[in-house]
Amino acid sequence: MPRSRPFRQVDVFTSTPYAGNPVAVVLDGALLSAGAMQRFASWTNLSETTFVLPPTQSDADYQVRIFTPSVELPFAGHPTLGTCHAWIEAGGRPKDPDLIVQECGAGLIPVRPTDDGLAFAAPPLTRSGPVDPDELEQIAGDLRIESDRIVDSNWTTNGPPWVSVLLDSADELLHVQPRPTHRYIGLVAPQPEARDTAFEVRAFFPKNGTTAEDPVTGSLNAGLAMWLTTTGRATTPYTAAQGTALGRDGRIHVTQDDRGTIWVGGGTITCFDGDVML
Repeated sequence: MPRSRPFRQVDVFTSTPYAGNPVAVVLDGALLSAGAMQRFASWTNLSETTFVLPPTQSDADYQVRIFTPSVELPFAGHPTLGTCHAWIEAGGRPKDPDLIVQECGAGLIPVRPTDDGLAFAAPPLTRSGPVDPDELEQIAGDLRIESDRIVDSNWTTNGPPWVSVLLDSADELLHVQPRPTHRYIGLVAPQPEARDTAFEVRAFFPKNGTTAEDPVTGSLNAGLAMWLTTTGRATTPYTAAQGTALGRDGRIHVTQDDRGTIWVGGGTITCFDGDVML
């Protein structure tokens, strides 16, 4: 029988309500089947819905399962920050007050508080390297642009199977209108120097036979940061903007510690607080 479970909907990568990317967080996922979780995620129709469970690893503070409306993901960035925010707000107490450890399908993900909000340590890429020229030609077709407009490309998969494409300018990026595609495509382009952000980012993914755009995307920005810093196109710290084309105002803060770990962070704010029947 369904029962009442604590629930929050958190806006991520913003300090202004309804300007970032929302995630639905069920704070008690005990005894829910994967099918029940998937049905609820499909019903919320958000890019991701998460379910908090007790950890199975001794180093973790909690476990999370992450669902899109159609599939479960091993990792995603804005659900990581939103779930951590909701867990702490609901009274969660980490073993280390300066470092929260999330268990998910991608392993243990450290999360820490910063001046810009919560930040997660970018997990290793499960696929990286150059894109096959024939596939890149198809990606250009998906984006409705000429292939010679692509400055560079790389696989940046760490959860969703992102393939990332670098364009010459933020203005060009904001005018892209993709066709329906089965691919997860991330776009990045430099901002003019006068802007307070270094890059503009967009993220496209397949949904119900068409292409949807994610407002602000942690996993993509983590992969982009690893690619852009490795190739010398970016130096940390930097801030990226995402969601502009959708009327959002997301801000992603990227830093790198002394060990070379990329940290991806931003603001988190609860917009809905209550209970759901599941």
